[in-house]
Amino acid sequence: PLYSAAASDVYKSQTSPLDVTENIMIKHATLTAIALATGVSAAQAETLNVGMSGGYFPFTFVKLDELQGFEVDFINAVAKETGDEVNFVTMSFSGLIGALESGRIDTIANQITITPEREAKFAFSQPYVFDGAQVVVKEGNEDTIGSVEDLSGKTVAVNLGSNFEELLNELPNAGEIDIRTYESNIAQDTALGRVDAFVMDRVSSAQLIAESPLPLALAGKPFSEIRNALPFRNDDEGQALRDRFDAAITKLKEDGTLTEISEKWFGSDITTAE
Repeated sequence: PLYSAAASDVYKSQTSPLDVTENIMIKHATLTAIALATGVSAAQAETLNVGMSGGYFPFTFVKLDELQGFEVDFINAVAKETGDEVNFVTMSFSGLIGALESGRIDTIANQITITPEREAKFAFSQPYVFDGAQVVVKEGNEDTIGSVEDLSGKTVAVNLGSNFEELLNELPNAGEIDIRTYESNIAQDTALGRVDAFVMDRVSSAQLIAESPLPLALAGKPFSEIRNALPFRNDDEGQALRDRFDAAITKLKEDGTLTEISEKWFGSDITTAE
């Protein structure tokens, strides 16, 4: 796949996923979908601009100048079904929605959670990841922060532009939580004690703790169900593209490809609801 970087936070290595570098340009193009194998004519093939942050291990990150991760494999598998070529465009997470609205990209593959507000603006594909919102604390503090109720009087970090701020604000004790938004480095600041906790999806949190040397721990169980999908512009062209992607996702679920991709990155299937 083609890959272009724009103001992105990217992970330089899988063993150190928190080492973030701005504006990495990847110079190679790999995938050209084979139309005869998919039953799609070359005339119908398009180059689709797919946005992602490139800094959300293990969903999308850079290792040895190569963009990779669950989302990359997923989109490449979808493109193989639809017969399209893919140009991955990376930028800061907070800029992805605006880029989609302005037409700079055709969709976002970065664990975009379906919310009522987003559904009112975008045409979503079917969910392809099912997860939960997770509180993460400095190792040793999980004894004092074991649930969202324990966040009262605490400072809690979330990534700017994510839905986790909204989820925290929906809690009964939301008025007692000091929520701080970050472009990056929420894990580092939690480990250093600059904030008491951060909230992210459970799958990424568990992977980050397993791969990172930072002293972090999961605090209790997930407190909200998350369904993640691909958003498209809610016009005729966007809806048509959504329908093409949906058909491909259904096939990938039915033939086991989506499960294989999930097992590769997580050791379990996160693509179906429990």
